[in-house]
Amino acid sequence: MTKLTKTRKIPKRKKPDGRCSPFPCPPSKSSRKANVTAGSSNDSEPFPDYSQPTPEECRAVRDDLLALHGFPKEFIKYRKQRSLDHIKYEEDDISGAEPCTESVLDGLINTILSQNTTEANSQKAFASLKSSFPTWECVLAADAKLVEDTIRCGGLAPTKTSCIKGILSSLLQKKGNLCLEYLRELSIEEIKRELSCFRGIGPKTVACVLMFQLQRDDFPVDTHIFQIAKTLHWVPAAADVKKTYIHLNRRIPDELKFDLNCLIYTHGKVCRECSGKGSNKPKKEQFDKLCPLLGQSSDAI
Repeated sequence: MTKLTKTRKIPKRKKPDGRCSPFPCPPSKSSRKANVTAGSSNDSEPFPDYSQPTPEECRAVRDDLLALHGFPKEFIKYRKQRSLDHIKYEEDDISGAEPCTESVLDGLINTILSQNTTEANSQKAFASLKSSFPTWECVLAADAKLVEDTIRCGGLAPTKTSCIKGILSSLLQKKGNLCLEYLRELSIEEIKRELSCFRGIGPKTVACVLMFQLQRDDFPVDTHIFQIAKTLHWVPAAADVKKTYIHLNRRIPDELKFDLNCLIYTHGKVCRECSGKGSNKPKKEQFDKLCPLLGQSSDAI
């Protein structure tokens, strides 16, 4: 286990009754113009004067969640691949993990199947699809009803089948084959344009493919990450998911995006307070450890 450095405390905000809230206070107007991440643009940044999160805050949350959860096993194969590329990890979390050999098209369709369902159900649906149809050409040629029955365990089978077959049909017409490996040679903006052309593919799916299959520095925002970002005051209270995605990708250092995203996502699934569910609505997974993001211990941020 890697020894983590002690993180600095983030100031707590006062509640109306004078008590301290466990969450960090939003930046003051005088400080919002400071510490703007290099490379950010006022033309595309929705909150150019909002100074959170700082690199130090991002690193503190990453370190605390890594110490609390360890690195999530479901993402280790992608982290291993990144360590083989340009990022070197000192932690032992990736030992024994095989690098990801998943194709870009496999990853895209797997991500589609993961929408609005549990990870277990989506993985079951993907495995069923791959075992029933040896190639994506077979999926494209198959009757839609047959494909629906194959992935029904993942939910929304008609919608997902229509999306998958639509992507395969469009890709075949555009490129002459069912392969997305050419995306590996494109820039992030070019990849976004290419994937966004497919009907049913939204920003979160594109960002997931960028971060996992294409190993690019991007920060997808799902409901867990969106809620925790607002809890930590990393975005203004009025921010929506789209603006949160743009803002966090401008503010979070590239070298922290992958780990931080995986860890916040994992934490949001098990921590009642951070996910905004409240202590009276426990989740299926019991989480009885002290949450470092709530500032309840002397070592918390």
